[in-house]
Amino acid sequence: MEQLINKNSRIEVVDALRGFAVMAIILVHNLEHFIFPVYPTDSPNWLNILDQGIFNGIFSLFAGKAYAIFALLFGFTFYIQTNNQRKRGKDFGYRFLWRLILLVGFATLNAAFFPAGDVLLLFVVTGPILFFTRNWSNKAIIITSVIFLLQPIEWYHYIANLINPTHRLPNLKVGEMYAEVAEYIKGGNFWDFILGNITLGQKASLLWAINAGRFFQTAGLFLLGFYIGKKQLFVSSEKNLHFWVKILIVSAIAFAPLYTLKDLIMDNTPIIRQTAGTAFDMWQKLAFTLVLVASFILLYQNKKFHNRVNNLCFYGRMSLTNYIAQSIIGAIIYFPFGLYLAPYCGYTVSLLIGFFTFLLQVKFCKWWLSKHKQGPLELIWHKWTWLGVNKQ
Repeated sequence: MEQLINKNSRIEVVDALRGFAVMAIILVHNLEHFIFPVYPTDSPNWLNILDQGIFNGIFSLFAGKAYAIFALLFGFTFYIQTNNQRKRGKDFGYRFLWRLILLVGFATLNAAFFPAGDVLLLFVVTGPILFFTRNWSNKAIIITSVIFLLQPIEWYHYIANLINPTHRLPNLKVGEMYAEVAEYIKGGNFWDFILGNITLGQKASLLWAINAGRFFQTAGLFLLGFYIGKKQLFVSSEKNLHFWVKILIVSAIAFAPLYTLKDLIMDNTPIIRQTAGTAFDMWQKLAFTLVLVASFILLYQNKKFHNRVNNLCFYGRMSLTNYIAQSIIGAIIYFPFGLYLAPYCGYTVSLLIGFFTFLLQVKFCKWWLSKHKQGPLELIWHKWTWLGVNKQ
C-alpha cells in the first residue's frame, strides 16, 4: 500500500491535482493583473459583458480555492517526506524547519515580481504547525484541523463585539499599504518595484491574510493534507473512492447554504462582515474546494479524463518553478517597468494570456523533465534541504 502511494498515487493523482491548482492560480492572477487593477476604459459594450462573465466564472470557480488545494497538498507532501524518513528511523521534523527557512528565499523571489500577493511566505509562517503535530495521533490532527478551519479568531471578535459593542478589530492599515504599493508600481522604476515588493508588499500580503482568515485556514488545510496522507486517502481503492463520493455529496450540499448565509451576513455592519462574514466566506470556499478535489479524484479514474489531463502531472511536478515563473512573466507583461499591457487587457484577453502562459510552461516542463528528475527550483530546494547529508 505504501509503495503505491509513493510511486503511483502521488505522481498520478497528487501531481495532477497540484498542476490543476497552479493552473487555476495562474488564470486568477492574470485576471487580477497580479494585483495591479488597471484595465481598458474604452472597450465596446459586448466585450465588457464578456469580460464580466469571464471574471465571475473564473473567480467563482477558482478564487480562494486553488490556493486552498495548494495548501492541502503542502500538508500531504509533508506526510510523504516524514513517512519516508521514518522508515529509515529518522525524524524529518528539524530538516523540515530548515526547508521552511529555504522557502523564505523562494518566497522573496516570487514576491519581488508579485506586489502584495505572495502566498509562499504565509506557508513559511504557518508551516511550523506541521512540525509540532508530526507525532500526533490521527484523531488529534483532524480535530486540530477542524478547530483551525472553524476560524476561532473571527468568532472571538464576533462574540467580543456582542458583549462590548465598542469592540473593533485592530486596524492593520492594509488599504493604505496597497495604495503605497500602487504608487511605486505606477512609477515604473524597476528597482523601486523590486525593493517595495519584498518589503512593503510582503508586509501588506501577510496582514491581508490576517484580515481574510487565511492564517488559520492555511494551518487547518496543512493538517488536513497531513491527515489525508496518514490515512492514505489518495490511494486508488474502492474504499477510498466511496469516501471521496461522500465528500463530494456532503460538500456540494453544504456549499449552497453556506454561500447564501455568507451573502446575507455581508449585508450587516462592518464588524459582522469582518468576523462572521469572513468565517462563512472561508467555509463556503472550503466546501467548494472539497467539491473540486473530490470531483478531480473521481474523474481521474476515468481513462479518457486521465489522458486529457495528463499534462497536469508534468506541470504539478514543477509547481514551485511554475508558480514563481508565472509571477515573473506576469510582471513583465502587465507592469509599467515591462511591456505595460495592463491598460489594454480586459478580463477576456488576460485569461487568454494566462492560458497561453500555462501552455508554454507545460511545454517547458515536459522538455525539462525529459532530462531531469525535478524542476530547476525543486532541484535546488531538494539539494539545499539535504545539505550535510551524503545520500537521500
